[in-house]
Amino acid sequence: MGGAFFHVFCVLSDYFRDKQHFIMKSEKGFTMFNRRTFIKKLGFLGFFLGFLLWAWRAFFGSEPEAGANTRKSQEMSNGGDMPEKVVKSEEKWREQLTPEQFKVMREKGTEPPFTSAYNNFKGNGIYQCAGCRLDLFSSEEKFDSGTGWPSFWAPIAKNNVTTLPDNSLFMKRTEVLCSRCDAHLGHVFEDGPPPTGLRYCINGVTLLFSESKQK
Repeated sequence: MGGAFFHVFCVLSDYFRDKQHFIMKSEKGFTMFNRRTFIKKLGFLGFFLGFLLWAWRAFFGSEPEAGANTRKSQEMSNGGDMPEKVVKSEEKWREQLTPEQFKVMREKGTEPPFTSAYNNFKGNGIYQCAGCRLDLFSSEEKFDSGTGWPSFWAPIAKNNVTTLPDNSLFMKRTEVLCSRCDAHLGHVFEDGPPPTGLRYCINGVTLLFSESKQK
């Protein structure tokens, strides 16, 4: 990164050497450049530097640490042992899941907003992983986020979901996965309601609803 800035400094020094014109050295002497050529070259250099800065932050930035809201959510969630892993081949997952489920859960896709039947669903019960039936979220923690995806302010148990840094799509996000089968569920954001301030934004196709027998 420092080498790029040094290169820009050298180029600009040549441009501004003469106060009346913009000059650049060549093997045959000095070649005159008009203002339009200079602006174009300067614009290109600015774009190049911006790209380098983005690439540095996207690929070499430090992983985000769990914030106060995340720790608060974990303290409020039930503990319990880590669920036993479910491991299957890609072929087996394709046989079990629908094409939409496979795209989201095994290839980290995203369903279109406002298409899930669970988005505005008000049933009382437990939302389970569609891949391994692990309990993930309770209807008691579900809320209307207005985003078009089922949203929860906490998981049913902290060990039932796993979070990982996600730097895809030119953004820094936190991915949410099923702890048992490693299925991609969605992402968690720190713009949710009290008491955690978290919003678990979950793809509806990754969920199965089990209705509670209690009234």
